[in-house]
Amino acid sequence: MNYKMIVTDLDDTLLNSKGKISETDKFNIMKAQESGIKFVLASGRPTFAMRDLANELNLNKYESYILSYNGSIITNCKTNKNILSETLKVDEIHSLYDFSKRNNVEIITYLDDTIISENFSSYIEVEVELTKMPFEKVKNFKATIDRDCVKCIILGEPSYLKKVENKLKEEMGHKFSIAISKPFFLEVTKLGVDKGSSLLKLAELKNIKPEEIIAVGDSYNDLPMLKVVGHPTCVENAKPEIKEFCKFISTSNNNNGISKIIETFIF
Repeated sequence: MNYKMIVTDLDDTLLNSKGKISETDKFNIMKAQESGIKFVLASGRPTFAMRDLANELNLNKYESYILSYNGSIITNCKTNKNILSETLKVDEIHSLYDFSKRNNVEIITYLDDTIISENFSSYIEVEVELTKMPFEKVKNFKATIDRDCVKCIILGEPSYLKKVENKLKEEMGHKFSIAISKPFFLEVTKLGVDKGSSLLKLAELKNIKPEEIIAVGDSYNDLPMLKVVGHPTCVENAKPEIKEFCKFISTSNNNNGISKIIETFIF
């Protein structure tokens, strides 16, 4: 197959345990782009928290793309313009806040590249560290969130959060797209918005067929994009359920997993 696009998750997939792209992976990604492959970063991260990585990989030079907020926003790195933007309505965000209070979990969202919450915890600190974004602790979440936002994250202890996920899907699964990324992050976006649906829209714009795409992931929020591409792959450290779905299991995120995929299927 003549693949034309590679799309990869960031945390625990492209990025190693230090949050960096290995020099080997960087070299092979550049080489793939030079050969005409479109390279796409697809993450639950905010756009702000992906720009430096995109610049590191010269995505602007090769007109590659960012799918941020689990696919809620697609950015053309060459023009730095969004070609897709999907948001949650204010009343929807408020209903998620009410759900979080009833179930004793935390909730965050994003306003103007700032993380907003009424609380600060070790779980929220992880998001602040990952994204390098400003954090604002507010007295009244609902009063602060007075306009549409792209995404919410519900945060909690992993085993309890799985129960919360099931409950949220039962109560509001008809309203939102819901998926766990990290074990303590439950991500909520507009209904029908995920990495898979946005990737298909991008592929259509670029006249690329789904079977001409390689996707790489490790966790549950990657499953929608793995399901829609011709060649779903994962890193060795992926969740067991993700491994079962993939056609190829690469080396781990700490052992140049992306390079192994590029070397095997592109070069």
